[in-house]
Amino acid sequence: MSMPADALDQDGRDAITAFYGDVFGFEEYSELTKDRHMLVLRAHHHEQFVFLIAEDHPMQAPRLDHFGVSVASIDDFNEVLRRARAWKEKEPDNVDLIESKVEEYEGMLNLHSFYVGYRFPLMVETQHFEYLF
Repeated sequence: MSMPADALDQDGRDAITAFYGDVFGFEEYSELTKDRHMLVLRAHHHEQFVFLIAEDHPMQAPRLDHFGVSVASIDDFNEVLRRARAWKEKEPDNVDLIESKVEEYEGMLNLHSFYVGYRFPLMVETQHFEYLF
């Protein structure tokens, strides 16, 4: 995702890594960080990452444009949601939170989800697939 260079200065990177580290457990690849140019966050595995790059004309997206992550259990889902809510309470003007909902699919699946946005041009949808069979 492209962002303004100012968003990737030391303060911006610190804010991004604090939020996404606390809420999702993402970690900075510090060896890839370039001040005001690049930030890469590992999303639990080396093969999964979020790549942020500075551009003169950064990405802009409608509010509900997003990427998704899933969690293994309803307890994990509730914990990630709890942490997102805590950040929303702490920084109400900076955290965009769309509360959780459950979509039921004919007795086969309950899909739990919520959306949260913080400093990225895209929101993050967190899901838990509760299989009923």
